[in-house]
Amino acid sequence: MAILTSHFLNGTDGTHAGDVGVTLVRINADDQRTKLLESRSDGDGRFRLELDIAADAPATRYELVIDSGTYFAGRGIPQAGMTIMREIVLRFEMPDPSAQYHMPVIISPNNYSTWWSS
Repeated sequence: MAILTSHFLNGTDGTHAGDVGVTLVRINADDQRTKLLESRSDGDGRFRLELDIAADAPATRYELVIDSGTYFAGRGIPQAGMTIMREIVLRFEMPDPSAQYHMPVIISPNNYSTWWSS
């Protein structure tokens, strides 16, 4: 089983971003998308998904869609301008079906930063 994990951090105040919605999608070879699951980060801004992707080709692409807009809409954060980024989409591959893929994300109303570590 592959393990996909993340930790969402609120870039406006440095806290953990809990209860953020996430959707995992497989992008098939013909570019059709298949929703694999929906989840939410826990109170500490973390989530962990175990995925049976052994039947997927190593170059299969996935998208992790992070619902940052809903999270920030509920925070009541004053903003200098309008919010135009409602979702963060990370597109990636998981070539080893038994590896761990950890992608933390610092989220803010109109920007984000992410990286990959094992």
